[in-house]
Amino acid sequence: MTHVFGRHFLQIPGPSPVPDRVLRAMSAQVIDHRGPEFGELGLKARAGMKTIFKTQQDVIIYPSSGTGAWEAALANVLKEGDRVLMYETGHFATLWKKMAEKLGVRAEFIGGDWRSGADPDQIEQHLRADTGHEIKAVCVVHNETSTGSVSPIADVRRAMDAAGHPALLMVDTISGLASIDFRFDEWGIDVAVSGSQKGLMLPPGISFNAVSGKALEAAKNNGMRRSYWDWQEMVEINGKGYFPYTPATNMLYGLVEAIDMLHEEGLDTVFARHQRLAAATRAAVRAWGLEVLCNRQGHESGVLTTVMMPEGHSADAFRAEALRHYNISLGSGLSKVADKVFRIGHLGDINDLTLVGALSGVEMALSKARVPHEKGGVAAAMEHLESTPAPGIDA
Repeated sequence: MTHVFGRHFLQIPGPSPVPDRVLRAMSAQVIDHRGPEFGELGLKARAGMKTIFKTQQDVIIYPSSGTGAWEAALANVLKEGDRVLMYETGHFATLWKKMAEKLGVRAEFIGGDWRSGADPDQIEQHLRADTGHEIKAVCVVHNETSTGSVSPIADVRRAMDAAGHPALLMVDTISGLASIDFRFDEWGIDVAVSGSQKGLMLPPGISFNAVSGKALEAAKNNGMRRSYWDWQEMVEINGKGYFPYTPATNMLYGLVEAIDMLHEEGLDTVFARHQRLAAATRAAVRAWGLEVLCNRQGHESGVLTTVMMPEGHSADAFRAEALRHYNISLGSGLSKVADKVFRIGHLGDINDLTLVGALSGVEMALSKARVPHEKGGVAAAMEHLESTPAPGIDA
C-alpha cells in the first residue's frame, strides 16, 4: 500500500481524533486492577465524570461501546411489556427503539422528519393522554449524530412536569457530552448514556450511565434479568474505585487526562468553541449553495453538520473522491438519508485551522466530484471565524 503523506483529516462525527496528551497517558504500563493504585485511578475517573455530566448523582463506567450503555439504561429500569415514549430524531433514536423492542419493551415512537430535535409539546401531549401513567420512561437523543440536530432536553423535562407525569427521563448524550452543554441535575434527567469516542476525545471502548436516585430506586424493584449491566453491583464497587470485572485500565488513564484537558479549557469555553466552529461550517455550506439537513433554528448541532447533496448526486461517491484525492474522511448518510447526505464532524480536538483545512478538502472534493456548487465556502467560514472572538483566546 502506498504511503499517503501529510495528516489524515478524520472529520467524521466520532470517533474523533485523540490528542497526543491522551495517547501518552494511555501508553502507561498496565497495573493491577485490584491494587490500591487502581482504586485511586477509578475514583478519580468517576469523580471527574460527575463534573462532565454536571451531577452529584452516581456515574457508572462500563468497558463497552455506547450501545452497551443503551442496553444498561433500559435493562435496569424496564421490564418486558413496559411502555416507553421515544422521539424519532434520526437513525440513532431509531436504533435505540429497535433495541427496546428486542428486549420486549413496548416502544411508542413520535414520528419526526429527521430535520430537527425532539418537540417537547408533542411529548407533553402524549403524556397527558396517558392518564393511567403506563408509560414508564421518555427516551430522547440529545445530539442526533445522523442528522446534526439537538433536542432541547430542559424543555422536555418542563413538558413532562407540566403533564404531571412520573415517567423517567432517559437521554442519549453519546455524541453530545463534553461538546455541547449538558446538565444532568439541573435538567432533571434520570438516566444519561454516553461514550468515550466523541467529545471525550478517547478511542471507543468505555461508556457511561449517569443515574438519578429515582432511577436507582426503580432498578431495585424493576428491570430485567441482568448481570454485566446491573447498576447495583457496579455502584457498590465503583464507590471504592473498582469494578466487578476486568476494567479498561488504560482507557481510564486516558479518560482522566481528557477530563483534565476539558477543565483546563473550561467547559463553557469548550461549548462556545464548538458552537463557533459549527456556525462557520454552516456559513460554508450556505456559500456553496447546499442545504443543511437540520432546518430548525436553535436545534443545529455544535458537534457536526449534515449536508444534503443536490438531487441526482451520490453522497457516497463524493466522499470516496474526497478520501482518495484529499485524504479526508467524512461521515456517511445513515438509513433514511443513506447516500443523500454527508456529515462534517467538528468536535473534540479541533481549532480554527483544523476546520479551515477540513472545509478546504470538502470544497476541493466538490469540484473534483463535479457536484454542483458555488465557490467561496471556505472564504465564508474564514470570514465568520475572523469576525467572531475565539472563546478563551480573544480578549
